[in-house]
Amino acid sequence: MPNATIATSCLPTLDEFRAAQNLVYSVMQPTPQIVWPLLCERLGAELWVKHENHTPIGAFKARTAVVYAAELFRKTSGITGLVTATRGNHGQSVALAARRFGVPAHIVVPRGNSTEKNAAMRSQGGNLLEFGNDYQEAKEHAKHLAEERGWQFVPSYHRDIVKGVGTYWVEFFSAVSNLDVVYVPIGQGSGICSCAAVRNGMNLKTQIVGVVAEGAPAYALSFVAQRKIEAPVTTLLADGMACRMPDDESLAVVLNEVDHVVQVSEEEIQQAMKILFTDTHNVGEGAGAAGLAAALKEKSSLQKKRAGIVITGGNVDHDVFARVLLD
Repeated sequence: MPNATIATSCLPTLDEFRAAQNLVYSVMQPTPQIVWPLLCERLGAELWVKHENHTPIGAFKARTAVVYAAELFRKTSGITGLVTATRGNHGQSVALAARRFGVPAHIVVPRGNSTEKNAAMRSQGGNLLEFGNDYQEAKEHAKHLAEERGWQFVPSYHRDIVKGVGTYWVEFFSAVSNLDVVYVPIGQGSGICSCAAVRNGMNLKTQIVGVVAEGAPAYALSFVAQRKIEAPVTTLLADGMACRMPDDESLAVVLNEVDHVVQVSEEEIQQAMKILFTDTHNVGEGAGAAGLAAALKEKSSLQKKRAGIVITGGNVDHDVFARVLLD
């Protein structure tokens, strides 16, 4: 695993994030950050919600692959296609970027993936390929296809991916610079690493708390052990955080910049999804509601404070969401 201090120093600068905004805003508008009174009442705190569920693909990933692809096409000629692995949102982003640059997007998803996320990826022009039983197996197959067929593999975590993600933190911290704490879901780590980079670049004192599902605890276990630990994935609701193996570079940043990592249960995620809908009439997928689940879990430490969460996405199958609301 890379040295944590070196990994942090290699993150994009604030100027790079601001430059990336020009490209991001060519495909979407900035998203709002809103204080919802009912959520504040529940927490006993001033809670700001960043609405990344309000992008063209319903998730923060709309900002990512377009920045990565712009750098890729600037440096590389003769690209015949992009390939990646995903449970949904990253795949939509890659398809969106591929269409912008006029090449095919090949997207590997694990068997049994969300039918509605699959449909959304196809609607963006993605060619879907099913392989493996989890994200890790799909990722390994996508890398094999890249080598075999000469396609460019688009990772979930990369410095240029982080540049795109960080544009929402520039928006958030520019609008609300005096947040005491933010709760950030961790999948492969682009969200929490960009949060740290922007916070540091703006010289803010905001505490960063990572959030994982109990059914995907790899980053939490690795944080406690201070080394990479692989863990099985059993979460169903939080497929956007279904990480079995932490990324080396993002884990190094997490170890250096994050205060602590909270694990939230399926029941806590489900309750947070329901609360987001009843209190704000917004739909948050499992990963998108995880930040609220963690804030509720740590409610006692948030009294009279100013906290922030991000609804990282709202892409949940309607049958799943119906069960969430009715249970």
